[in-house]
Amino acid sequence: MLPGSLLTGAIVALFSAGVSATPQFGGSGSQEQNQGEDGSGGNTFESSPSTSTYAATTIAYTATALAATSSSTDTSTACNNSPDLCDRAYNNITHMGAHDSSFLRDDSTDDSVAGNQFYNATYALEAGLRLLQAQVHVENGTLELCHTTCSLLDAGPLADWLALIRVWMDDNPNEVVSLVLVNSDDADVADIAAAFETAGLDSYGYTPATTEATGDWPTLRTMIEANTRLVSFIASITYDSTYPYLLPEFAYVFETAFEVLSLSGFNCTLDRPSSLTDDGYATAISSNYMPMLNHFAYKTLISSVMIPDVDDIETTNSDDTSTTGALGTHADGCTSEWGVKPVLVLVDFFDQGDVMAVADSLNGISNAVGRSTDFEDGGSTSGATGKFDVGTGVALVTFLAAALFMF
Repeated sequence: MLPGSLLTGAIVALFSAGVSATPQFGGSGSQEQNQGEDGSGGNTFESSPSTSTYAATTIAYTATALAATSSSTDTSTACNNSPDLCDRAYNNITHMGAHDSSFLRDDSTDDSVAGNQFYNATYALEAGLRLLQAQVHVENGTLELCHTTCSLLDAGPLADWLALIRVWMDDNPNEVVSLVLVNSDDADVADIAAAFETAGLDSYGYTPATTEATGDWPTLRTMIEANTRLVSFIASITYDSTYPYLLPEFAYVFETAFEVLSLSGFNCTLDRPSSLTDDGYATAISSNYMPMLNHFAYKTLISSVMIPDVDDIETTNSDDTSTTGALGTHADGCTSEWGVKPVLVLVDFFDQGDVMAVADSLNGISNAVGRSTDFEDGGSTSGATGKFDVGTGVALVTFLAAALFMF
């Protein structure tokens, strides 16, 4: 236990600063808490600014990202940054994604040791990622981006976050974007649809021809021409024909383990859905489920409290195919073991290492265009190495105070 005076002081600092830490029970994959699937594990903590701070920061980041210099402006004939992907089916493409894309480790969170990303979702899209994951809770009748409890962590309304994605999609008409939303409090599908409608994003929603896993997905060009360029997977919903573009995640996707505590812990075993764990990935693949590769690591802080492992992030996100724990090694190994490449991939700290090189390798492209690599202006100023400094020490004390406060 922390000394009482230190704990009290840290809690006062915690709320005075408007930054809070929250336990996230059961890990941090595409499903993270009360998601309608079995799973258990340590309590993971994430940190976020207040709603108003989050909104202001996100708007600033968005403006900067949209103004950033792209690697190329020749995007008129490219789909998802490459002309070679236009006539390829959605399920024959690897879509690189940002795990916990709304929970940041930057100035807005005092460089929280619990943040999963240095840059927000708009920056991820500008960098070429086309998959965004987030966790949703119900707070006073509103869907909020929260971890475990919105009284301790609230990154703003889901509808506001979706609206920013809509703005980006409006400005980038040749891009197909995917979402994975964790429905932590089992919100009704109609309420989730209302957030999409408020954001004006529902009109982009793609509806598959079937309500179960299928090998018959359209090409990116077909989706772009129809302007149904958003694929939305939602954990823990029941399909509703009124909102056919909101897809129950585990009717279409299987995923690997999401609580990995060492770089040697990554594997290709089917972790969810639980209905397929006995049969394994071979049955899932033969039934046309799309593989999701969870590739992010945690380290234990105290007892069962886990935080994202940023110390090893250059290795974790490396495109090397022979280093233990590297994204390139994990992706190549699973592609070989499964006989198919992962369709969805989630990573932490997407700007570290070279995650897009892994995606390009899996997709067999070398002509990517239109990606922004300028993260200098208006973005995170936190240290990318995760080394302990004075600012990190303050964040760590605050984090531990909140952690102990919850138990």
